[in-house]
Amino acid sequence: MAAALRRRRRLARLALFWEAVWPRAWPVLGALGLFLFLALLDLPQRLPGLLHILLLLAAAGGIGWLGWRAFRGFRPPDDGAAERRLERNSGLRHRPLAALSDRPAGDDPAALALWQVHQQRAAAQIRRLQVGTPRPGLPARDPRALRAAVALAVLAAFVVAGGEAPERLRRAFTPAFAGPAPVPALRLEAWVTPPAYTGAAPIFLDAGGGAATVPAGSKLQVSVSGGHGGAPELLLDAQATPFRALDGTSFTAEAMLEQGGRLAVRRQGSELAHWALTVQADTPPRVAFAEPPGRAPRGLGTRLPWRAEDDWGLASLRAELRLKARPEAPPLVVDLPLPGGQAKQARGTATPDLSAHPWAGLDVQARLVAKDGAGQEGASETASLGLPERSFNHPVAKRLIAVRKALSLEPERRAPARREIEDIARAPEAFEHDVTTYLALRAARSRLIVDRRPEAVPEVQEILWQVALALEEGRDGRTLRALQQAREALREALEQAEQNRAQDPNDPATQQQRAELERRIQELRDAIRQHLEALAEKLQRENAEAIPFDPQSRLMDQREMERRTRRMEEAAREGRMEDAKRELAELEEMLKALEEGRAQRAESPERQQRRERGQQQMGVVQDMVKRQSDMLDRSHQRAEGEERDRAARQRQQRLNPQGFRWPPEPQQPPPGQQAQPDPQEQAERDQDGRRQRALRRALGELMQQFGDLTGEVPEGLGRADQAMRDAQEQLRQGGDARDAQQRALQALQEGGRQMAQSMQRQFGLSQEGEGEGDPQDMAGENQPGGEGQDQAQGQGEGRDPLGRRSRDVNGNADNGADTRVPEEAELLRTRRLQEELRRRGAERERPAEELDYIDRLLRRF
Repeated sequence: MAAALRRRRRLARLALFWEAVWPRAWPVLGALGLFLFLALLDLPQRLPGLLHILLLLAAAGGIGWLGWRAFRGFRPPDDGAAERRLERNSGLRHRPLAALSDRPAGDDPAALALWQVHQQRAAAQIRRLQVGTPRPGLPARDPRALRAAVALAVLAAFVVAGGEAPERLRRAFTPAFAGPAPVPALRLEAWVTPPAYTGAAPIFLDAGGGAATVPAGSKLQVSVSGGHGGAPELLLDAQATPFRALDGTSFTAEAMLEQGGRLAVRRQGSELAHWALTVQADTPPRVAFAEPPGRAPRGLGTRLPWRAEDDWGLASLRAELRLKARPEAPPLVVDLPLPGGQAKQARGTATPDLSAHPWAGLDVQARLVAKDGAGQEGASETASLGLPERSFNHPVAKRLIAVRKALSLEPERRAPARREIEDIARAPEAFEHDVTTYLALRAARSRLIVDRRPEAVPEVQEILWQVALALEEGRDGRTLRALQQAREALREALEQAEQNRAQDPNDPATQQQRAELERRIQELRDAIRQHLEALAEKLQRENAEAIPFDPQSRLMDQREMERRTRRMEEAAREGRMEDAKRELAELEEMLKALEEGRAQRAESPERQQRRERGQQQMGVVQDMVKRQSDMLDRSHQRAEGEERDRAARQRQQRLNPQGFRWPPEPQQPPPGQQAQPDPQEQAERDQDGRRQRALRRALGELMQQFGDLTGEVPEGLGRADQAMRDAQEQLRQGGDARDAQQRALQALQEGGRQMAQSMQRQFGLSQEGEGEGDPQDMAGENQPGGEGQDQAQGQGEGRDPLGRRSRDVNGNADNGADTRVPEEAELLRTRRLQEELRRRGAERERPAEELDYIDRLLRRF
């Protein structure tokens, strides 16, 4: 009992001491805080030496006078005052604590017994003693709360001073009588910038020294400012590089790091900092054939499967083919496409068509050469293969190709080639007495005799190839190639005009460019006319049964194409390049329909079965696009719901700052602890994860089936598989899978377009067939298991592989002017509009009418 009383009495004395000292110390601490504020801002150092001394004396005198005035007559509290405080805070009356130490004056037993009972009652009240919190009453002395302002000012001054705070405090107590201004504190910064091709972030070196590993070819930059002394030196393995002065106290130095070593910064004989740098050498890329190269399973392509890797990323890849019979001849270089983003590891299969090259049909030695960003090259082992060649049925074409191949093997033997060409020219009945063919053969013969340049042999080989193609294909093949060249030239002219349309229309260069554009349109018009005439001649000659020749139908096609070329010319003349490009695209669709409508006359059952299988696989891609789009919509809905809940909580907090809510919300987790996910939301994420896994498995099976069918797998489907795997991982971890799902959707659409192009190349079809819809348009149309899916599997009639309705106009396939495949720019604009609508729809502070309108737009589109 006595120990408890002593402890409470000691606490009460401390409380009384604080209540007495704190109000007296406030003026002293306030003056001291004001002086610290001025010192941390380095203001005293800016004063002349005499004023600085006067300021120190005034501060010391003021603080001392305030302390003497505040603590004058101060007496520490004693035990009696502590007991009075305990009795007052505990609500005890009649001073019971004093009764414990008092003694009765007399010796009367009755009085002693009564006094003992009184002491027992007083001792029982000790358990009720309360010290209470100290109440210094400082607000009464500082009603404007200047103490908070002083504390805040001192804290801000410390932040401003930063690492110079100790130095500034020292200078505040040391007046400077010398003339020069104080030297700023030393500051050293060093960083390494890796080469741009690595894509690595800059590496900042610790000013205190240390070790670092950097790529070879990195650029070192060191900056020194402040401190005493002149320009420092940069030492790299005892090789000194002087710093370059920026001003009187700032210096900088740069160096290229090609090898590691000890790096130091020295100034006036002393080292400011040093580092141990290890330079990581950039190794050459590694490349090899994934499988033996050879002929593609279908078509005339050369199959080149490859795999390559590099420590910082591949920059380019090419295949070098050397003629096996003439290894000293210059190689044939074929550039191979690489995945975007400078992949560190990549693999793929290239199928270039080299059937038109003079080496077609001959054995070659192939090797792969990969190049990285540093210009280093790595080569694979050499592999042997025979280049695929086109088969010719025309007897003269066969002889010309044999001459061409002999010149490839022995270009110095011109005489046998010349005699063979002369023999062919002596029998014009073999090539239907075609004057163009005869003149081309005479030109080739004369060039072999007169032109002794080594380049003359490839030029003659090109002439022989063109003549052989013309004899094999007929006039329509030549006019078709001329038409394709005219289309490409016009497309390039339109793109160039669109890039320069912001220039002055009266500028001579602009007028010249417009004249060039009109000339290209006229060339396309002439090429279309010649190609239509060639097709009509061939139809008359072959008496085609699938598309009977109808002069009126050909005239109608020619009139329609002439009308479109005129509209294209008017749009180009008025500067409406988008309309001109659209007219060109529709014109190309008409030409494609005209050409491919006649190409689907005779088709073998096996070829038709393969075509139907390919169209069914395209329908599967369309269904995948739909399912992936649905999953992306659900992810957007979940994100918008979370955003709405977050906005509602923030609005509730603004309306009710005290934190009272009804009905009560679930208790938020403490900071640093992860919130428990909603069971319903977690179940939806798990279900989407299972769907994403099943969709990715189906995509893998589709890629394998399409590869078995066509011999190539579209690159877009591979990117879609990678994006689906990322989305599946994000869903499993409870993260945001929208970005990965968006990439998967775009890659699926691109893969669908690549599948359509591959089918067109291999089956020669693009207008008739089954299949419903373009993969990029199926996101919101076909429902699984519905009509669209049946049509995608071959049930729909009168549709092309892209799903557009086709009709027969006068015996010619025509996809109609009411259908147009969206361009890439339009798709990008559509996606941006959808993203902007979703972003605005997530801002629930907007008016209710606007939010309802946005929700209707999102549901509709």
